[in-house]
Amino acid sequence: MAQDDTWLDRFAGLARLEPTIKAQLLARSAVVVAPAGTVIFGPGKSPENMLFLLAGTVRVQQVSDTGHEIVLYRIEAGESCVLTTACLLAYDDYAATGIAETDVRAAAVPRDVFDDLVAQSKSFRNFVFAAFSKRITDLFLMIDEVAFQRIDVRLADKLLKLSHGDDRIATTHQKLAVELGTAREVVSRQLQEFQRRGWIAQARGVIMIADRAGLQDVARHHG
Repeated sequence: MAQDDTWLDRFAGLARLEPTIKAQLLARSAVVVAPAGTVIFGPGKSPENMLFLLAGTVRVQQVSDTGHEIVLYRIEAGESCVLTTACLLAYDDYAATGIAETDVRAAAVPRDVFDDLVAQSKSFRNFVFAAFSKRITDLFLMIDEVAFQRIDVRLADKLLKLSHGDDRIATTHQKLAVELGTAREVVSRQLQEFQRRGWIAQARGVIMIADRAGLQDVARHHG
């Protein structure tokens, strides 16, 4: 499709590549689509392609030995997947799951093309490692939050972020527990406390923000 010929322009680092490298990327890549709910990759699988997300959102999450799930990060349009990068560089299998939260569209660059370009092109290599280092920094911040920050602060901050300015959030206690890397019971207790304080109201599958300022006051302790 003609519009696929411009996908490199969605990524600032790729748009600045040498013309010969850009031509090679376009010629040897394919644009793929997947509906919401599709498992893009999973543990034990080896990546066949480097994915550059053109539209939609992919949620990357991991299950611990104790069975707890945690959302590691989300890939948005205009971003690449750091876990895929790491696995391609180390010739390793995935240790987490990537799930399409929405319908997604991505450019898939085969492993051999990725290997060739990392070896050949300094600018491509710089793009890969710049994206890689930024995401690693984000992951260290998340580890700090999970290990050291209070759950009420993290939950208030998460509710505000998930609301996108709206007072109605379609979510469940279990989904919030996965977002925060904690037990559902912990989230339920904290939500009950928020409700007791008049900050939220709850219905099945929905949390309503009743006092945004109250949540914002708690979330200010975040970071």
